[in-house]
Amino acid sequence: MKPEGLAAGTIAELVGGRLVGRADITITGTASLDRAGPLDLSFLDSSRYATQLACSQAGAVLLTSEFADTPAGPNTRIIVSDPRHALIRVMAALYPKESTRWGVHPTATVGRGVRWQGRISLGAHAHLGANVQLGEGCCIGEYAQIGDNATLGDECCIGPHAVVCPSTEIGDRVVIKSGARVGTPGYAFVTDAHGHEPVRHVGRCVIESDVEIGANTTVDRGSLGETVVGKGTKIDNLVQVGHNVRIGQRCLIMAQVGLAGSTVLEDDVILAGQAGLAGHLTVGKGARVAAQGGVIGDIAPGATVSGYPARPHREVLRQAATLSRLTAIAPFLERMVERDS
Repeated sequence: MKPEGLAAGTIAELVGGRLVGRADITITGTASLDRAGPLDLSFLDSSRYATQLACSQAGAVLLTSEFADTPAGPNTRIIVSDPRHALIRVMAALYPKESTRWGVHPTATVGRGVRWQGRISLGAHAHLGANVQLGEGCCIGEYAQIGDNATLGDECCIGPHAVVCPSTEIGDRVVIKSGARVGTPGYAFVTDAHGHEPVRHVGRCVIESDVEIGANTTVDRGSLGETVVGKGTKIDNLVQVGHNVRIGQRCLIMAQVGLAGSTVLEDDVILAGQAGLAGHLTVGKGARVAAQGGVIGDIAPGATVSGYPARPHREVLRQAATLSRLTAIAPFLERMVERDS
């Protein structure tokens, strides 16, 4: 859908900002400072990108008072306290969501005992298993599958080709994106002289309200107990959540993170891309793991760790700086060793 334009003055009113420059500039899109054109709105909230402001061709820019008097760059500026959040509000107005096509597609299949409240959107070739229970206003995408006895709350959105396995419990306003698998059997085997015998997983998978699960992410069900994803947690694409993992509220888990079985994340934890966590450990409330961090032990609440094995981030930086200095004097040390040998 092509966005309709908004005047710069209208945008300033929408975000509660102070307008500098022309109020009648028309904005029809959004873009980064280095790619924006005369019809685009951009934003600046970090000095890291301040140099891009001077040469930006944006029609208008959202920025803080810190950068309001920068001499070069777009003349039309909207001063706000938080440009990023202001941009989100503008984008909602410029790019309204397409209206949902309510109803059941003729190719969808609905099992015995299925119940839903109010209206539903059930896409082409989607499948609802026996005794599935859905709240009001759920959208099930094309080829998505909801297994027997699964329950979904109100206003859930299950993307195309996603799978919600049998007996999974999902709260309200949960988003599961394309290709994700939720409630799958976990990875567990008992090994003996004859090989590896799989352990049957009979536990539950519980996704609490306001959770988002990215494309092609997998969340395993519990083996005996539960796998739980807490309220408000946002999981990126290509993440593996093992069996019996318990994720707290409002956690942020970036792409390609792996959580081994029975790991516990307390509330407000952040795991950056490709972080890997061993099983049966606890990450304390508000802790952060940097990109590609390898966690093999418990992490204290509020700590920031990085590297492998993951340890306090400042310690990792000091070690890297020390190694850099040692590299510079390595030839001298080698000559000393040769002289003394």
